[in-house]
Amino acid sequence: MAGIEKLVKLLLREPPDVSSHDVVKVLEAFGYKERPSESGHRVFSKPGAYPITVPTVKGRKVKRIYVKKIIEYLELEEWYDIQRNA
Repeated sequence: MAGIEKLVKLLLREPPDVSSHDVVKVLEAFGYKERPSESGHRVFSKPGAYPITVPTVKGRKVKRIYVKKIIEYLELEEWYDIQRNA
């Protein structure tokens, strides 16, 4: 889980953009699975949770506004605080 902690810490810094690969790793670590989508976006879902859409173009980064939404949906600030205090 240490690798995920580093990625979450990166997301919490809210850089202008983040590698789509890193975003996918975090979503998968929190139980989300990518589902087929006919749009140019990647859609991740998990039973009992709202789907998360990540607009990406192959090889590009995920913009800050979408990173902020992922932080909010996954409650990453609270999760990170718990991990640090454990």
